[in-house]
Amino acid sequence: MRSTVLGAGSWGTALGAVLAGKGFPVAIWDVDGAPLATIAARHENTRYLPGIPLPETLRSEPDLARALEGAELVVIAVPSHAVRPVALQARPALRPGIPVCSVAKGVEVETLMTMSEVLEDVLPVDLHPYLTFLSGPSFAVEAARGAPTAVTVAGRWDRVARLVQGAFHTRTFRPYTSSDVAGVEIGGCAKNVVAIATGLCDGLGLGANARSALITRGLAEITRLAVAKGAVPLTLLGLSGLGDLVLTCSSEKSRNYRVGLGLGTGRKLEEIQRELGQVAEGVLNAKSVDLLAARLGVEMPICGAVHRILYQGEEPRAAVRALMARETRAEG
Repeated sequence: MRSTVLGAGSWGTALGAVLAGKGFPVAIWDVDGAPLATIAARHENTRYLPGIPLPETLRSEPDLARALEGAELVVIAVPSHAVRPVALQARPALRPGIPVCSVAKGVEVETLMTMSEVLEDVLPVDLHPYLTFLSGPSFAVEAARGAPTAVTVAGRWDRVARLVQGAFHTRTFRPYTSSDVAGVEIGGCAKNVVAIATGLCDGLGLGANARSALITRGLAEITRLAVAKGAVPLTLLGLSGLGDLVLTCSSEKSRNYRVGLGLGTGRKLEEIQRELGQVAEGVLNAKSVDLLAARLGVEMPICGAVHRILYQGEEPRAAVRALMARETRAEG
């Protein structure tokens, strides 16, 4: 299956490697020519996945139209804030009937649209049934090295979801399908905010009890928001919900966790982001999730606290005290 990956960051490169590892010809494009140059010269993305050799069938292509030429599967792997402009650029070259798989995790700040809503807003109606969304517990570096994981591919047309599932399925990369696009998308987005909260918790030295409680209550918040968007609650107990949440909240491989950890130890956000050298989606997600929750009337105290710390200068320990002082209630 001839495939095109839009976005040569760590996750886009890793997914390109998964596809190319099956012998598929894969073209990878990015607006930034630097990673494309090292992929072309060394079959390695030295910026985002240093030390990991990439398959020979993965080639870089700086021209977007040429990258999309003849594609039988298109993977959109740019940060969530770039999905709209990249989809607009790609639209003229997208052929009807070709599956498009978005792996971006976020809610657009300006419109509060999920990535499926953004793509449906940008792309022609006849492409909408071919949109799919991949999410789940999957650090790029581990996927690129062939470490085993399982993910979810959501799509409104089961035939297309199964086609994308088959394209990605390998001995170490196992996709499941779902028709719950809203649940998979909200789970993948909002868990980034909870991961920042978990990093803050650990940075403040609040202990394992606090971390476990925070993850559990964070899942309750995410589920409320997803259900308000029409999701099935059980989806949030699956790979794209609980699975991705546990992963992102429990490892320093998570950029979002590291943002929170740094903030909890007193470092400045700008310094942390410079050190990461990559996008931590949760920083922007904290703003869009807070706005979306307010629009839908969903109570999300943990995500709200992260938003206040990031954007309103609230001191992390004061945010913890405010969370603990909230009126008691039944669990739910």
